[in-house]
Amino acid sequence: MIHPKPATLEGHGVRLEPLTREHAAGLAEAAKDGRLWELFFTSVPEVEQVHAYISGALAGQEKGEMLPWAVRELKSGAIVGSTRYHDIIAVADRVEIGYTWYAARCQRTHVNTACKLLLFEYGFEKLGCKVVGLRTDNFNFRSQRAIEALGAKKDGVIRHHWPRRDGSVRDTVMYSVLLAEWPDVKNHLLLRLKRNEAN
Repeated sequence: MIHPKPATLEGHGVRLEPLTREHAAGLAEAAKDGRLWELFFTSVPEVEQVHAYISGALAGQEKGEMLPWAVRELKSGAIVGSTRYHDIIAVADRVEIGYTWYAARCQRTHVNTACKLLLFEYGFEKLGCKVVGLRTDNFNFRSQRAIEALGAKKDGVIRHHWPRRDGSVRDTVMYSVLLAEWPDVKNHLLLRLKRNEAN
């Protein structure tokens, strides 16, 4: 596997831009749409925490552990959220997609499908991944449904796994897509986007 490096990924109405400090204002506006930080099971920063959020993501990138993006909706030109690769394990040809959140107006739209298609494509077709993982909080039922709708398989639950922002400790639900499954998942995601464009 080629170790992930910052890259702009674009298609299906979205552009994933390598995260920089210049995205701070856009991320703050996106987080305000739905006051997303109030959900205890998400990693969305409060407005005054956006700069620290970006610093943490860039520190992970410098260590080779993460690759963060800002999500831009091309129709409006606005930053509407963020996502990243994390838990990059090059020797196992594995990355995980996570830290994903979108402004409330973009939830249940084509945006998540488009972003996941770009991230899976980059992982499997450019980096040489054998598996792309995803994970979410056991109480984030919307996220679980969205991941399952992508075609990812549930690997299991890691109990008492990760601290939440409120100090409690979550169980983590783990999912993955294997390289052999990618062609079917890709066709499924392209069909979803085509149907969205037709509506």
